[in-house]
Order: sequence, then C-alpha cells, then structure tokens
Amino acid sequence: MKSVDVAVIGGGILGCFAARNLMRWNLSVVLIEKELDICTGITRANSAIVYAGYDNKTGSRKAELTVRGNASFDDLCRELEVPFSRCGSLLVTYDKESLAQLRRKWEQGIRNGVPGLELLTGGEAEAMEPMLAPGVAGALYAPTTGTVNPWQLGIAAFENAAANEMEPMLGTTVVGIRKTKFGYLVETDRSELRCRAVINCAGLSADRIQELCFPSDTHLLIDGAEYLVLDKQARKPKRVIFQQAQSCGKGITAIPCVEGNLLLSGVRKPVGEPFATTKEGISELKTSAVSLFPNLNMQQVIRSFAAARPNPQWDDGESIHDFSIAYPAPGFFSLIGIKTPGLTCANELGRYLAEKTAAFLDAHPNPRFTPHRQAIAKTNDPEIICLCEGISRGEILEAIRRGASTVDGVKRRVGSGMGVCQGSRCSFAIEQILREVWHGAL
Repeated sequence: MKSVDVAVIGGGILGCFAARNLMRWNLSVVLIEKELDICTGITRANSAIVYAGYDNKTGSRKAELTVRGNASFDDLCRELEVPFSRCGSLLVTYDKESLAQLRRKWEQGIRNGVPGLELLTGGEAEAMEPMLAPGVAGALYAPTTGTVNPWQLGIAAFENAAANEMEPMLGTTVVGIRKTKFGYLVETDRSELRCRAVINCAGLSADRIQELCFPSDTHLLIDGAEYLVLDKQARKPKRVIFQQAQSCGKGITAIPCVEGNLLLSGVRKPVGEPFATTKEGISELKTSAVSLFPNLNMQQVIRSFAAARPNPQWDDGESIHDFSIAYPAPGFFSLIGIKTPGLTCANELGRYLAEKTAAFLDAHPNPRFTPHRQAIAKTNDPEIICLCEGISRGEILEAIRRGASTVDGVKRRVGSGMGVCQGSRCSFAIEQILREVWHGAL
C-alpha cells in the first residue's frame, strides 16, 4: 500500500494550485482526479475573469483573497508563462435607480482596498466604451480587472506541481475515506492510499467526498450560465463589461479574452443538465447582447457552451456567501462550494491550504521548489495542423508529451480547434497523431 503525506482530491484549478503550493514544503503529495485529464469540469467552463474585489463583503475571506490574488496575478502568470490581460472593467447601468447600488459597490471596494476604482457618468462610460448602447446612466470603472484562460492556468499549475515531484493519479475515483490512527485511508477504484492529510477540492462533488468520512452541514445547489464565443475578428469592447440590472442584480457580461475572442456570459440561473445549453437561454443571451452592443454581429458566433457552479448552503437552506472551507477533523480540509471569484483566488486558496497543512504536519520549506514553468513554445515545424490558429505538429506532439490524451486535451494545451471552424478541419489529423503516439509509431 502506498503511503504519502497529503492526498489532494480533485484536479480542477483549485486542486492543481493546492498541489503546487504544497510542493513548496517538504511533503509527498498525490493528486487524485477521476477523469483522465485535469481541469475538465468547472474550470473548463468559466468566465475567465480575474475580479477586482469590490463585489465581496468587507472583512470576508473572499474580499481579502480576491484583492490579494488580483494584485499578484501578473507575477503568477509570469512564473507559469500564461497570458494575462489586465484590461479593466466597467459595471454599467441604464437604470438611474441603480446608481445607488453602484455607489455602494464603490464604497465597499474602497474599504476592501481595491485600487483605482472610479464612478463614471453615463457619458464618460460611453466615451470609454463606444460600443455600448446609448443611455448609460452611470458606471463603476475597475482598472485592475483582468482576463486569463482558466484551463491554461490550471494546467500550468499542475505541470509545475508535477515538475516539483507531485504524483498525479488520473482516471482514479475515490470511493471511500476512513480515519485511522496514522491519518486517513483513501480507497479508490484502483488501489488504497495511506496519507496523513486530505485536501478535498472535488468541485461539484466536494460535499459527497467529505460525506465519505464525515458528515457535512454544507450542501451544494448547482446553478450555471450559458456562453457564446465570437470570432476574433468580431468587434469587441476593450474592457470587461458587466451589466447591472435592477431586477436581478446583474445582467449579461462581455469578456474580451486573452486569445482575442469575445465571450458573452448569460445570467446565472438553476440548471437542469449541468454543462448543457438550452435554446431559450442562448436566444435570450443573443437578444441581451445586441441590446447592450447594438453593432455586435451575432453572425460571428462560433461556439456556445454552458457552465455549472456550486452554490453552498447550510442544512437549513440558507446560502453561504463567503468561501466555505470545512475542517471536520484534524488533517482534513474541504473546499465545499468555491464559486466566483474562485479563479481569481485559486493560488491564494492553494497557498492558504498548503500553509495550514504544513503547520499540521510540522513540515519544513522545500529548498528545491521552483515556481517556474515553461509554456509550450511555437516551433519552426512547417507542418501546420490547425490552420485557423496556426498550430503545428510539433506543438501538438509536445502537448501529448505533457499529458494530453484526447483532441480536447490537446486543444486546452495549445489552442487547436478554437478558431472559426472549431476543429472541423484539424480534429481528424490530431486524432491520427494521438493514435500514432499510442501505437508507438512516434
């Protein structure tokens, strides 16, 4: 039976950053993920926004970690060689009665320590973003808001953790956890694992994972939103645009992605089938987008998808509005219901958990830890497989060498299949390369 210091359950962005930060300490760590690749759940369907921190209640863990995480994002992305755009954001309203809400958010942001916040008149907002429909009543400008590719960031953290000797256990499902005299026995569908501490980052299944060993007073209600992706040639705002609606608090969101596409996010609502779009939801999102941006060409939509998000609630049904971190027993840490701004805070949450775990295990800093990860570089290979994005055979082979085992896994590492044709021309060729690698031909 294998024995390690820490088992991290869940290979989404939170699990990957928990594992990466644990490697800063002299600890043996495994990361257990039920899928054959990492960052395939909540992380892959994400709005990609690095939030400024004005939306979180002053004094909450969310507020503290969001402001701190945002401030350190440039350095983090340089370490991991992941593109990051600090494009700023506008929270706009067309309703004069909502101006008081904007001022309250501005005041809260100032208390939280968010730098550079400004309240703008409607005219100032329209001058800053000419694509907006006329009639803006006012806006809140946050220059520190940014965008990043969420799955690239999670994969980069995973690769850095693995380079620092974290051991991945992919395609492995946790079926049981037992408290023992030495710590915990984690039972999987492949083997048993003895560990001194457990970090539960299982996303939509986090409450069920904890209940394998301890009762949980926190449960998850799943909601989500639908998204549209527009071609890189589409006109787009320069900044993230949040639409404030008096009726529901928030309308649609427009995100200029680091890759050059425009991402449109609909209003969050309870979902039927997680990660499934609906005809009604997509139609509503298109109508709202054109209302906000009259000159937006919806013929340039190249993809739609849906997200699922965990909303933590107490047993009595009351919503939990801060990050929910449970400590049901010494050495057992559960992230149950980490939602927006989880992407912004992923590294800070990972560092927090790693420090708590290291203190519990009396671990010492790891002098061999290196925080740097090298991205997959553009090659001089003349054989271009993905014509839309200019992705070469050499880049695809490197993605496979780093762990991609499917066409989607290659896409999330090098961006193949993300252009106008959405993989219709390159998917077969990438499948062929994968088969050649599997059969030892390469």
